[in-house]
Amino acid sequence: MPRPVLDETQMHPAIRDVVATNRRDIVDEVMAAIAQHDLVVVGMALNPYPRKARALLKAKGIPFHYLSYGSYLSEWRRRNALKMWTGWPTFPMVFHKGIFIGGYNDLAKLVATGEIG
Repeated sequence: MPRPVLDETQMHPAIRDVVATNRRDIVDEVMAAIAQHDLVVVGMALNPYPRKARALLKAKGIPFHYLSYGSYLSEWRRRNALKMWTGWPTFPMVFHKGIFIGGYNDLAKLVATGEIG
């Protein structure tokens, strides 16, 4: 399922480092959390779906690690790097055992089937 990503050869050499390092800190932070925890939920304040994901996991007694990045009007540029990295347009972003599984609805289905939990 390859998705189109602009190939490095189609970028001018002068901007390649800018593209490669743009907001890399947030991606590295999420990658480190994924490496350290079986279940990682990435969200933001005021969005009800990250809150629903956390509530579901707490109700089921499933341990997870939560990362929160700003709210609708703050840190959106940093969160945009995560959207570009995963290709996923919304929050939460949920990772299980190193695999990106999607958002709240995807998490709820996997919890309901027992695949997570």
